[in-house]
Amino acid sequence: MEFIKGQNIEVPLVLVGHSIGSYISLEMLRRLPKKAVYCIGLYPFLALNLQSKKQSTIVRIAMSRVLSTVLSFLVASFGLLPRQVLRLIFKLSVGKSWSNTALEAGCSHLPQYHTMRNVLFMARTEFSKLSETPDWEFMRENQDKITFLYGIDDHWGPLKMFEEISKQASGIALSIEREGHTHGFCCTEAGSLWVARHVASLIKNNLAISSW
Repeated sequence: MEFIKGQNIEVPLVLVGHSIGSYISLEMLRRLPKKAVYCIGLYPFLALNLQSKKQSTIVRIAMSRVLSTVLSFLVASFGLLPRQVLRLIFKLSVGKSWSNTALEAGCSHLPQYHTMRNVLFMARTEFSKLSETPDWEFMRENQDKITFLYGIDDHWGPLKMFEEISKQASGIALSIEREGHTHGFCCTEAGSLWVARHVASLIKNNLAISSW
């Protein structure tokens, strides 16, 4: 934020965030109202989903130092396995549709103690902040600058929140991705390509009707 504020440039900023990045992008829009002209949230994680069992489990682990430490050591132990075995485990569990690049990145970086501790620390921080009600007043005041893309079955960005936004800030542009991609779209080539085209289309259309 301080770096951006210190840049003496007139080029408008387009903010694009995925998941918790959508919340961060909204905060940047709040702090840079003149420079940030457009905010795109992809599969946005804006508030805790208390109906999600997955989130409830992650919350319990992230909020417990003991459980966080145990899980981090457990995940790190996978890093001792031969790469081919580790890759197979990833592919059969979380990475069934992942691209080769995503699989390699997962095998290289995820099974490390400090990586997992950082992930859980970030999760704990997110859950503490996102237990609050979204700032609807701010969204209404900036609804012409905000657009969100939701998935059909995404516990991080449930359609219940989609419906709540449409009620609280009806001017925000909302859309639902129905191509079968997931919250982790960036781990697949098809998902990455579809979302990239969607974002490019949003920026192009907004540019055509705005006076940036």
